[in-house]
Amino acid sequence: MNHSASVVPGRQTAVLEKPVVLFLIGTRFNKLWRIDKWAWFIRTMPAMLAELERTPNSGLLWYRTHLSGRLLTVQQYWESFDKLLVYAHDKSGEHFPAWAKFNRTLANDGTMGIWHETYLIEPGKYECVYGNMPAFGLAAATKIARAEGRLAQAKDRFAAYG
Repeated sequence: MNHSASVVPGRQTAVLEKPVVLFLIGTRFNKLWRIDKWAWFIRTMPAMLAELERTPNSGLLWYRTHLSGRLLTVQQYWESFDKLLVYAHDKSGEHFPAWAKFNRTLANDGTMGIWHETYLIEPGKYECVYGNMPAFGLAAATKIARAEGRLAQAKDRFAAYG
């Protein structure tokens, strides 16, 4: 996973040769003053991401964390839904015990909200463009290409590799 901040000049897009999975996961701090209840929880995602980075065959291709007010979101791209599920159910990994503890201590008291969304992105069924950005999102998780020629316009990028 390359988290380089080097700006790629001009317009770029992502090129997919096979499907990838976009997994968005997050939490909302409903009761900010209850740090005594949720402080342990905010350390779980960094531990999981570090574990995944140490395991190149885990299937995680790229991620980025976003903070907006009370919301903390992690944008992740995975090789497959199967690899995401394997990680989620690995009893020896960071996720499984954290999920169990969340269910015992926070799931029913309203202190925090959690959510996730999972999307399958297939070649020819997506569109993206990045202008003067470091490799980001789908392009960082897959392959970056200049948005020119048959990739210059959104309508053409949408179906270019389908």
